[in-house]
Amino acid sequence: MKKLITLITFILVFQYLYAQPTTDTLFKMGWSPKGVVSINLSQIAFDNWIQGGENSLSFLSLLKGGAYYRTKTWFIANRLKVSYGGSSTSSKYITTDNELRLENLFIRDLRWKVSPYFNNEVRTGIVNGYEFVGDNKNQISAFFDPGYIMQSLGFIYARKVFTTRLGVALQETFTNKFYKYSDDDKTSEIEKFKLDTGIESVSEAAYEIMKNIVYTGRLKLFSRFNSLDVWDVNWENIITAKVNDYINVNFTYDLIYQKDQTYRTQTKEALQVGFSYVIF
Repeated sequence: MKKLITLITFILVFQYLYAQPTTDTLFKMGWSPKGVVSINLSQIAFDNWIQGGENSLSFLSLLKGGAYYRTKTWFIANRLKVSYGGSSTSSKYITTDNELRLENLFIRDLRWKVSPYFNNEVRTGIVNGYEFVGDNKNQISAFFDPGYIMQSLGFIYARKVFTTRLGVALQETFTNKFYKYSDDDKTSEIEKFKLDTGIESVSEAAYEIMKNIVYTGRLKLFSRFNSLDVWDVNWENIITAKVNDYINVNFTYDLIYQKDQTYRTQTKEALQVGFSYVIF
């Protein structure tokens, strides 16, 4: 796990050095709404194909929106991400993406290299989540079961294409039926609520590789004070190649490590053609 954290840190530093950030802001004074919806598809079909195969259709729908407010001394970012995806074959349907994330970020500009911030984030799945073991389908999550709310306070370094922040954090975990995410197996009682204190780090990059190719990435790390050798890792990467104003090709790679979900590192990779529309 330490080697993984070191590798991710090296990649982010490399991106930062070559991204050449500037102090220019993307937001005007006052309110700036932003929003985009997209759907990405991947499909394969067979007819009299003697080598074998199974028809399949995969999709990912995504809504990203935000309301940003800027003054000379304050910057407020309210951001929403809703994603849902699935993969369908002739035999079964699997949910491949299932996330709702709402974030409220407050930054006080003191004209320093870094600025103090406060952040509140809510995360949950949208629909029921399932685990497939052979032919068995077992439900492992539901809407806000588990649900995570995190508050953090610290300092942020923000530039046009790269931001990184580090602070102390509180994370509340809420469950109802699927209490394995919150229960303390060292006690005889079943806990459906868990409070963790620790350190949070979030780094984000948005870099134009070429005129029509853009990389966006987000790395979130969280470690509890009582187990600083264990880190929750959520690393999202998207490379988007624009064909025109509405059609693009997307390559995504996600990596997750969260001990209360599984001891194994989770990875997801997809190459899809997508439709994208800017709302405002």
